[in-house]
Amino acid sequence: QIVYLKPPWTLANLLKCYKKHWVAVLGHVVPRSLLSTIECLYKHLCTGKTVDSSTVSILLQESKKLLHAFSSRSDYNGVLPQAYGEVNKLHQTDLSEDIMVLSENAACEKMEAMTPNLQNSEEEKKLHLSFHVAQESRHQEIWLVLEGIWNTINLYSIEIFQKLDPNAATMTTKSSFEEAFLGLQKLLGAVNDIREGISR
Repeated sequence: QIVYLKPPWTLANLLKCYKKHWVAVLGHVVPRSLLSTIECLYKHLCTGKTVDSSTVSILLQESKKLLHAFSSRSDYNGVLPQAYGEVNKLHQTDLSEDIMVLSENAACEKMEAMTPNLQNSEEEKKLHLSFHVAQESRHQEIWLVLEGIWNTINLYSIEIFQKLDPNAATMTTKSSFEEAFLGLQKLLGAVNDIREGISR
């Protein structure tokens, strides 16, 4: 009823409201430390700055963190899981592109390592270090994808168990429940595929 900027909101207005009401209201709903996430999103999305690919990945991760925090309060009539799913889809697409680039770079570095021009031991050391860094980055990216799948399963599971609880008052429609259930089934299939891949 009392809000810094009245709706309808732009993204910039919404983030301003978050900042303005963080201590008095929102900090009691989600961890107060997430104010840094709000600041990060505002700085990169609402100040006219150009955003590079690495920053996009960070912003998507921060957005997921914020949505996940609010999921502990409510699913907001099914809107929150849907929003999280879309952000997660973008993040995984972004990670897949980054992993492909890292793989191509690693392949190029291997080819260069086999050429006779790199006999100098210092250059070989630099190449080995560069390859090691690329591998470490790739491991981190894969971990983020797995974490994203886990967070999405968690959100869908929360929604499903809320619907199955006869004591919980809910306004969510049946279609939202079915969507969550089907989404969970698809994700379980994806996790099984990943597990089989790791086993191989």
